[in-house]
Amino acid sequence: MSDTLLQVKDLQTAFFTDAGVVRAVNGISFGLEKGKVLGIVGESGSGKSVTAYSILRILVDPGKVVGGEVFFKNEDVLKYSKRKIRSLRGRKISIIFQDPMTSLNPVYTIGNQLMETIMLHTDRNRSEARARAIEMLTLVGVNDPEKRVKQYPHELSGGMRQRAMIAMALACEPDILIADEPTTALDVTIQAQILELMQDLQKKMGMAIIIITHDLGVIADMCDEIIVMYAGRVCERGTADEIFYNPKHEYTKGLMRSIPKLGQGHIRLQPIGGSPVDLLNMPKGCAFASRCDRAMKICLSEQPEEISVNENHCAACWMNVKQVYDEAAKGGGAK
Repeated sequence: MSDTLLQVKDLQTAFFTDAGVVRAVNGISFGLEKGKVLGIVGESGSGKSVTAYSILRILVDPGKVVGGEVFFKNEDVLKYSKRKIRSLRGRKISIIFQDPMTSLNPVYTIGNQLMETIMLHTDRNRSEARARAIEMLTLVGVNDPEKRVKQYPHELSGGMRQRAMIAMALACEPDILIADEPTTALDVTIQAQILELMQDLQKKMGMAIIIITHDLGVIADMCDEIIVMYAGRVCERGTADEIFYNPKHEYTKGLMRSIPKLGQGHIRLQPIGGSPVDLLNMPKGCAFASRCDRAMKICLSEQPEEISVNENHCAACWMNVKQVYDEAAKGGGAK
């Protein structure tokens, strides 16, 4: 499809540790179209961030992409030379990392760091880059940008640092913005402001966004499509409406039950029981089976394949197969 910017096919990433091989991403596939917002949701350790780092090839040892393809505008970026992949990062695909305090260099001013990015990926000179830096800080809602470009990261609040990171990521007008837990360290009010800002900028600039989070509630109004990950695999995918109002995987249902709801303050939240699966010792069957209240015998021995619920919704859960058989049996009985 001509509007498809990014196509990830059977991506596999592993970490080769002394204790064994950790298969952090195990056969994930998805597509991203121009101007669309894709949400990737899951607990810590589910492979969300590793997927993003694999796409940009910024994994550190002992992590390696061991299989699959990542097509950006019909070119496999996994086959790019080091020089070509550097020209892709920041210019065509940008990323906002989780913690702006550790992502920004503490010994350089905000202006210097913004200008470095602009001068690296464009032909602007130093004075033009400074003007662009001030323009970007203004665009993302930083007050008094002429003053902020002279300040160091520790002199800005958490919300201002995150805005500076967004300005840096968007300075070269990328086609795709990857936002890795962009609101984790921020209070609720600032979270809402940052998400609203990203939506506004996405509409103005026409870019596509991949937003990575552990909180379904954060992306409820943002995403065109949502992927739910668990233990390095996709367990469910669909439109935001399908995921929120018709979840078909028990893990997704567990995530939904753990979201606080207005007007239900007297009802206790229901956390997902147990602990995340040990990626060094992956089970033969469904990775979520040990934590699932509805697990069947087959869940322990065989991995479920993705099953189409409808044209906008798929889930890898044996309960969906059981439901199909149950409905078929009822239909046969009626005859």
